[in-house]
Amino acid sequence: MKFLLDKLNKSAPDFEPGGKLEKLYPLFEAQDTFLFTPPDVTTGKTHVRDTVDLKRVMITVVLALIPCTLFGIWNTGHQYNHVNQLAGGLLNDTLMGARWVLPIIFVSYLFGGLCEVAFAIIRKHEINEGFLVTGLLFPLTLPPTIPLWQVAVGIMFGTIIGKEIFGGTGFNILNPALTARAFLFFAYPMQMSGEVWTKLKEGAMTVDGWTAATPLAVATLAPNGGKDQVLQALAEHGYTLKSMMMGMEGGSIAETAALPILIGALILVVTGIGSWRIMVGGVVGLFVGSLLLNLSPQEGYKSFLHLPFAYHLVIGSFLFGIVFMATDPVSAAATNTGKWIYGGLIGILTVVIRVTNPAYPEGVMLSILFMNVMAPLIDHYVVTAHIKVRTAYIRKFGYAKG
Repeated sequence: MKFLLDKLNKSAPDFEPGGKLEKLYPLFEAQDTFLFTPPDVTTGKTHVRDTVDLKRVMITVVLALIPCTLFGIWNTGHQYNHVNQLAGGLLNDTLMGARWVLPIIFVSYLFGGLCEVAFAIIRKHEINEGFLVTGLLFPLTLPPTIPLWQVAVGIMFGTIIGKEIFGGTGFNILNPALTARAFLFFAYPMQMSGEVWTKLKEGAMTVDGWTAATPLAVATLAPNGGKDQVLQALAEHGYTLKSMMMGMEGGSIAETAALPILIGALILVVTGIGSWRIMVGGVVGLFVGSLLLNLSPQEGYKSFLHLPFAYHLVIGSFLFGIVFMATDPVSAAATNTGKWIYGGLIGILTVVIRVTNPAYPEGVMLSILFMNVMAPLIDHYVVTAHIKVRTAYIRKFGYAKG
């Protein structure tokens, strides 16, 4: 590593002001600070120092995503080998899954990274580490069957329209990864919704009994009636509460299994990077929303209305969305009370969109994006209410409470 550090230090003058490669300084700075601790020292008056900076925050989120990424790779290969009647096993499934998933991640980082570099050079600022997370989050929300050119188009749209036009990392009002996925969802719905996303060999016939509909699609199309109807429809397609928690089924790359997502949630909460208030608030909101819909009449109404809360929790991508997307500190609510409201409304909206709108069987994406827009308004009213309470307290007792 010392050899590499010496080479970087030797080439540094070429990238500094007046050097022949001055315009490419963001590229030099990115590799220098990614590999080594910056040598810059702050001088002058006393400064607050903290070991947690943007880079460490983003690296922590990437580490929290590793369990989901590894499971997604394995499950993609498992589904491929199962459907195409090939030899399975941990190694074979993982290698086959890597064949399909890693190119998606690579394309996401490549084309999104190019956009980041271009804007850094134009604006003459450092390349922000925020894309380390966006570049991985986005492909994990996609089906493994997604064409690579759509991955490139989607991540460029999310990076430019979802973040860079607002000023870059820290200024975006929408989650960039979800913005990219929403673009693909509406621009190319055939590739982004409907059937189970499992790779097939060209001209291959699926095995007998292999289901070709996602759990959400099955629940949406279940015959009218009560809870028994929708649970029976799911069971007939091989979906039970246990199987959906285990996640060995088709779906977006990282959305299907609860355990890897919960491991990631634990990492984010313990390190203080992700807000537990948003996560818990989202689960509570999902419970309230599903409970209210469960009270609707059974006869003549969609049986999806009566899907129990536990199924709503593990079906689709709710857990992945509330843990990794909703907790984005830039686009989420900032006040503690606002985080409860923000997360709770995401949970309620998810159930409402899922059940009442057959065009969007998965409501997590839309509910999070909608609440991203509402987050500043929520914080505004929370702060306003707090000021009113403190003002009234001061007028009554002559000093501020707390």
